Formats: sequence, structure tokens, C-alpha cells
Amino acid sequence: MSTYKGILTAALVVAMGTGGVRAIGAQQPPAQSPSGKTVTFSDAIRIALEQSTAIRQAKNTAALNSAAVTQQKLAFLPNLSLSTNTAQDYGRNFNQNEGRIVDQTTNTMNAGLSSSVTLFDGLKNVASLKSAKLGEQAGEQDLARAKQTVVFTVASNFLSLVSQQEQLSVQQENLAAQEALEKQIDQFVKAGSRPVSDLYQQQATVASVRASVVTTRNAVELAKVDLVQTLQLDPRGTYDFQAPSVGSTIPADAHFNLDSLLDRAFAQRADLDAQASRVDAAQQDVKAASASKWPSISLSAGYNSGVSSASDVSFLDQLNQRRGGSIGIGVSIPLFDRGNTQVATERAQIQAENARLTLASQRQQVALEVRRAYLEYQASREQLAAAQAQQRAAELAVSTTQQRYQVGAATLVELSQARATQVQAASALVNARYNLVFQQALMSYYTGELDPQHVTLG
Repeated sequence: MSTYKGILTAALVVAMGTGGVRAIGAQQPPAQSPSGKTVTFSDAIRIALEQSTAIRQAKNTAALNSAAVTQQKLAFLPNLSLSTNTAQDYGRNFNQNEGRIVDQTTNTMNAGLSSSVTLFDGLKNVASLKSAKLGEQAGEQDLARAKQTVVFTVASNFLSLVSQQEQLSVQQENLAAQEALEKQIDQFVKAGSRPVSDLYQQQATVASVRASVVTTRNAVELAKVDLVQTLQLDPRGTYDFQAPSVGSTIPADAHFNLDSLLDRAFAQRADLDAQASRVDAAQQDVKAASASKWPSISLSAGYNSGVSSASDVSFLDQLNQRRGGSIGIGVSIPLFDRGNTQVATERAQIQAENARLTLASQRQQVALEVRRAYLEYQASREQLAAAQAQQRAAELAVSTTQQRYQVGAATLVELSQARATQVQAASALVNARYNLVFQQALMSYYTGELDPQHVTLG
């Protein structure tokens, strides 16, 4: 099976080719206004990767996931806090600092440092950290798929634009041919060899073709609007989207094997990998939820001192005399938590099962996408062969009918029908060739092999 490197290059080769897509001539679409900003395909890729809302949102999500990992890592460290309090006592009261009853207004102040660290919590912190890391991994994989999608959309929009420009060229060339025929019929009418009704009929045909040119030109502008939307450019601006000059050789058809395509997609699709990471993260969440049934062990330590106005000792001496510390180990054994642990575990298990179901559904969707793209590619190859045969037959029909009309052996209706069939065949051939290379490009996207950083069309 052929490789996918350069598959998007093939998608725009047709646009620059001279392989006989148009049988009516070789006329280029009108140039853009010189005041328009030139945007090449490379520029479009760079702009899309920088400005795409989908990519920026995926980056923000990845950043949030990274922050969650940092938070879970810091949970393993001991905390440290400084506390202080002041009080003013009135009347007779027992002063614990002095060890006697005093009958006066007393001001006291205490300050201390305390710290604690979890030694064991049923490995809940370990499971939470693993879950956060898997979530971070899923976010990075989502970001990779978002970049692939944006780049593929830009390439598709460029391909659509060039296809519409080719269709515009076909219609413009048809208009030129119909106008030339109108002049020829006018000469025949003046010479008396054709009825004036032929001239009127041809004038109506020319008017109809002019309308088709306007419609196709509008389609070109709408294709540009799609690119403006994808790249999130200023809608007020004028842009000249330029496809690179990639030569005139049409690439050979790629030959795909469905089983191999499916294996590639399952192995390389970033969105599948992201969902698989979420399944693993959900399983860690189950472990974290069930860990609450285990005893927890913590280590704590503190150091404090205080002063009181009831003492005659100086401020610094009081701080020195009353300073002291403590250290202890606490064990908490859950006996009954009103079923909170069981409910939390059941909820986590349900969420894990939903994640697995989502992954299975997504794998099925990926397989169907690949299969559909494979079948459409096979059909597009047959459509191209049929369109090429139709074009050759249409060229011969127009040439023969043109000669018969000039000698009076064919009517204008026959000639108009033959020329309309030729235009239809030329347009169908353009569509068939672009559809073929587009289906080739779809393969690299659906199998996950599209590299956003190394997409070149030149």
C-alpha cells in the first residue's frame, strides 16, 4: 500500500495540472485585486495553528490538566501554617499561663507553627496522581487531534477554492466559445444561409452561460469566505489565497487495503488514544474512591509560644520561657461513614463503564469513517474513468456537430446540445479529479497519520 507522505500535496496538484481537465481552452481565472493580502497555503497553516479557537481551547484544557497534575504532586508534601491569636480577659479569671486567679484586665497573645503530612491514606493520593497524569495525557492527545482537524480543514478549503476556480475557468471558456459561435451565426444570418431564429436562440444561450459564470464566480467567493472563517481572518479584509505551483503531473492513484487502513487508524488516531487514557483515568478514580475504606495515618508537628500582660516577665523572656513543641502520629479508622465511600465507589465504577462504552463507540465510529472513505475512494476512481470517457466522447461530438452545422447538415439545437454536453463533461471531469484526490487526503486524516507540522503542498 502506498504511503501517505505528500497525500495533501496531491490534493492541489490537479489545480496546477494541464492534463486535459478542460477541453474548451486554457483560460486562467481573473487575478485578485492587488490591494488584497496574499495568503499562501503555508501562511494559512501557520495562521490556523495560531488562531484556531478549537486549538486554543484544547491548549487551555491541556494546561488545566497539567495544573491538576501539579496539584496532586504537591498533595504528597507536608503543609506548613503560622497561626496567632490575641485575647483580652476582664474580671476574675484563671490565667493558665500564670497558674493563678487574677482580677484584672489581661492581654494575651499566642503564636505557633504547625505542619502535617499524610503517611498513608489507602493509596488514594497515588491513584489520584495517576488519574491526573492520564487526564493530562488525554488533553495532549486531544490537542494533537485538534491540530490535525484544523490543518485538514484548511487543506480541504484550499482544494474547494481551487476546484471552484477551475469550474469558473470552464464556464468562462464556454462563454467565449458561445460568443464566438454567436458571431459566426450572425454572419450566416446576414449571408442568408441561416434563419434569424438561430441567432436569437444563440443569444439566449449566451445570456444563460453568462448567468452560469456569475453563479460560479459567486461560488469562488463563498469558498474564500470559508477560508476566512477557518483562519478567523478579518471579514472586512480582502485576501488573495494562492495555491503553490506544484507542477503539472497528476499523481498516480493510491491503492488502499481496508484491513490495513483500519489497523492504522486504531493504532494512530489521537482521539482514540485520548479516550483510552480517559478509561485508564476512570479506573484510577475507582481506586481513589474505594481507598476511603482504609485507615489513614498522618504525622503532625507544632511549635508555639505566647505572652501575657499579667506576667511581670519581659516580652522576650516570656517568649523564651513559654516556647514548646509537639509531634504526633494520628490514625483514623473509618467505621461508619453513612455509606459515602460505597456510593462514591459505585459512581466512579459507573463513570468508568461509561468511559469504556464511549471508547467502544468511538472505535466503531472510526472504523465506519475509514470504511466509508475507502468505499468512496473506490467509487471516485470509477467516476474519474467514466468522466474521462465522457469528455473524450463529448469532444468528438462537438467537433463533428460543428462541422455538420457549418455545412448545413445539423441544426443549431443539435450543436447547442453537443456543446452543453461537452461543458457538462468538462465540469464533471473537474469534480471527479478533485473528488479523487480529496478522498486520498481523507485517508491520511481518518487514519491519524496527518502531521500538522510537516504539511507541504509545494
